[in-house]
This record gives sequence, structure tokens and C-alpha cells, in this order.
Amino acid sequence: MLISLIGFGVLLIICFAGFPLGWAMVLVGFGGFGIVRGIEPAFATVGQLVLDFSMNYHFSTLPLFILMGAFVYRAALAEDMYDAAYAWLGHFRGGLAMTTVAACGGFAAVSGSSAATAATMAKVALPSMRRFNYDDRLAAGSVAAGGTIGILIPPSIALIIYGILVEEDIGKLFIAGIAPGLLTIVLYIAVIRIVTLVKKDWGPPGQRTSWRDRFRALGKVWGIVLLFIFILGGIYAGIFTPSEAGGIGAAGALAFAIARKKMTLHEFYKSLVEAGKTTVFVFTVAYGAIIFSNFINIAGMPDDILSFVEELNVPPMGVIFAILVIYIALGAVFEGIGMILLTVPIFFPVVQSLGFDLIWFGIVVIMVTEISLITPPVGMNVFVLKTMLPDVSLWTIFRGIGPFFCADLVRLGLVVMFPQIALFLPAFMG
Repeated sequence: MLISLIGFGVLLIICFAGFPLGWAMVLVGFGGFGIVRGIEPAFATVGQLVLDFSMNYHFSTLPLFILMGAFVYRAALAEDMYDAAYAWLGHFRGGLAMTTVAACGGFAAVSGSSAATAATMAKVALPSMRRFNYDDRLAAGSVAAGGTIGILIPPSIALIIYGILVEEDIGKLFIAGIAPGLLTIVLYIAVIRIVTLVKKDWGPPGQRTSWRDRFRALGKVWGIVLLFIFILGGIYAGIFTPSEAGGIGAAGALAFAIARKKMTLHEFYKSLVEAGKTTVFVFTVAYGAIIFSNFINIAGMPDDILSFVEELNVPPMGVIFAILVIYIALGAVFEGIGMILLTVPIFFPVVQSLGFDLIWFGIVVIMVTEISLITPPVGMNVFVLKTMLPDVSLWTIFRGIGPFFCADLVRLGLVVMFPQIALFLPAFMG
């Protein structure tokens, strides 16, 4: 256990020094393995690990859904998502903030990335909220929190990575994320409603839209909604695998962008480059995590943790809550995907030995990771938002996130105590 803790300490020091997380984990993992087993075995093991990981068929799912998100972004869909949501919610007090959350949920269903969702919706929603004199705390908080839905509602890059790490069915993970994702949207809208009842000047109501215009607004997004339903429906019914769904989704999103006359050869090239860069970044972090996790396993940390848990003689749910506290603490200093890659190989053997469902645990991990995206001091979505609101302080943004953070804790507690929220849909899969 001691050498593993030293490895974690060295990793944190290197990361705080500004070294990229992926390469930091490669160096510490390789060095630690070399100390435990020797340099030559370290070289041989690292090379084999990278080769095996690269040849994993399920990893082909990742770049395909990333490419789908890039095509959807080029299709300029976010504006239409926002308009459709505003038509139904804009007349309520705080309606623009509710619209933002609903549109984030819709965009998340085809982007798979929280940072992309937050950045895109910030461009669309913030100018409208400022024009209607929304308080900066509510405006920033709704965008930052709404953006976190991107890694929960399928297709989700984070769920793909988790499924590969624990060798669970990615399709079932996708389906399991639907109900918690919808629960998130409902709770966020409820938070906005409560906040604007207390602080009426924070979110003035907009104009009421006629029923005819409401349904007309929905007509702008029917294509991408149909694509989303087709992808998840095909996975749910067992018609095609998640990897095949990724290919279908990318092709469908490309066709959608072409039909909207948003896809030129130059934009197509930019989409490929963007997807390639994102994939390389994720793969680099993944390689580092698998090498570092191998060192941790060789050093015996998971076995030591399991033995420690057994000696404590605490209820299984007590262990889960302890793991969640660790995740929330790590989320204050680690980026979401990196945290998943780093910690899941350590914790999932413990969770599995206690008899918990790994599909359920995956959804719980993703929800805690969502919380990390708005947790100070690192909060990735907060810094994305700060670049777009240079005149608003980080303190103001974090204050606006506070009510949504409370909603996240409520949602996490509900899914932890009632696992069927996440598991009832996968149970009926074909």
C-alpha cells in the first residue's frame, strides 16, 4: 500500500506542476512498475498494455461518437434546440434558464461531451439571458450545471470509457443513463423555479408562445431527435451494437448537417481534425491510466483496500458512501475523464466483491464526475464559462452553481438509495 500511496503523491505533484495528466500517469506508472518488478519487465509490460488497449474493438465506439458530436456541432443545431425549448418554457419566471437546461439535455443527447455542451450553449443562451437582465449568478449557473448533463445522457464518452474499463455492456450503460439524465433536467428546472420564486428579479419571464409556434419550433429538431431515438432504440432492441450505432450516428449527423446546408468540405475537414484531436487526447489519458493502474495493481493496492474494508466490518452501503466522498474530493483537483480512468480500476473490484451491480455503479460514478465539473477549484465547466464571461468573477459563477450542486447531491442520493432508477430500463433490453 505504501508504494502505491507514494505513487499517487508523486502523480499529484507532477500534475500540479502543470504536466499533462496522461503523460504524468505514464511516467509514474512506468517508474513505479520498474521499482517493483524491474526496468526490463516494465518496458515489456507497458508496450503490451498499450498494444492490447489499442486493439480493443470496443474502443472504436469512442471516435465514432466523438465524430458524431463534431458533425452535430457543425449543423448549428444548438440554436434550434434552444428555440424549441424556449417556445415551451420561456414564459415562466426563470424561463430562459429552464430553456437552457432543457436545451443542454437535448444537445447532450447527440454530443456526448460536457465541455462541448457547456461551451455551445453558453454561446446560444448567455446573450439572451443578459438581454433580458437575468442575474449573472443564475445565468452562469444554469449553463455550467446544464452542461454537465453531456456525460450522462447517452451517447456518452465517459460511459464508453467506463464500460471498457470494467468490461460491461456499453449499450446497457447507455440505456441506464436515460432516466437519471431526465431526473437531472427535472431537478435543475425545479431549482430554477425555487430560486426565481425567492429572487424574482433574477429571472424575468419571457413572452408566451402560441401553441402553433410551439409545435412549429419542434419541427426544427425532428431530424436529430429521430436519429437519437433510432440509435438508442436499435441498441435497446439489440438490432446493432454500440460500435455500429456510433457509425450510424456519425453518418446520420453528417447527412443532417448536409441537409441543413451547414457542411462544406472545409467544415467536414475541421470536423475530422477536431474529432481526431479529441480522440488522441482521450487515448493518451487512457494509456496513462491503464499503465498507472497496472502499477497500482502490482503494488497490491486494490487487495489492500478490500482487506481494509473487510476488517472495518462496515455495511456495504457505508463503503459506497466512503467511495463517493473520495470521488467528490478528487473532483476538486482532477478533470472528469482522467478521474474515471484513474480510479475505476481501483474501486470496481471492491464494489463488485460487495455484490453491487456494475451498471448501477457506472451511472453513480458518472454522476459524481458530473459534480466534479462544477466543483472548485478546477471545475472544467466553470472555466469554460469564464472564458466567455470575462467580466464575471469566478466567485459569482460558483455562487450561481450552489443551488444546482445541492440538486446534484439530491439526485445522487436518490440513485444510490434506489438503484432501479438506473436499472429498470436495461432490465428489458433485447
